[in-house]
Amino acid sequence: MTPEATPEAVTRTGTAAPSARPAPPAPPTRRGSEQRVTRQRRAVSAALDALDDFVSTQELHRVLHERGESVSLATAYRILQSMADDGLVDVLRNGDNEAVYRRCAVEHHHHHLLCRNCGRAVEIEAPAVEQWAARIAAEHGFSDAAHTVEIHGLCPECTAAADRP
Repeated sequence: MTPEATPEAVTRTGTAAPSARPAPPAPPTRRGSEQRVTRQRRAVSAALDALDDFVSTQELHRVLHERGESVSLATAYRILQSMADDGLVDVLRNGDNEAVYRRCAVEHHHHHLLCRNCGRAVEIEAPAVEQWAARIAAEHGFSDAAHTVEIHGLCPECTAAADRP
């Protein structure tokens, strides 16, 4: 077989040579620790590490742009979704029902108190909620149940600011 007959063959100009056979199917997308680490993924990860509160994809894209990183908005969306799927970031819905992301310090299941005004988030553990959720699921014959609890309110600083004339 000549090199020109293989899909991997490259001409002198750097383009793929024509092939008599169709290209093999693309490998399946990799997840988790097998996810390919690209420059864009490293940039998104570093930006998340530097942020304290939840951030929308658009806000993160703006931060990346300000840092001089060239990551498209579509790529930022894909990376954040991948990180959420892999459990590397928490994803919540803000008051506008927009997905917001944050790398949380707590690596196990937890919940959040969220300020409706400034977006501040506090990670909380709630054993009573865990027991209640497990009991309710079992009472209704559900197994492998999961849940998310988000408590929205005003943080102490926003409450104090609202009380000032």
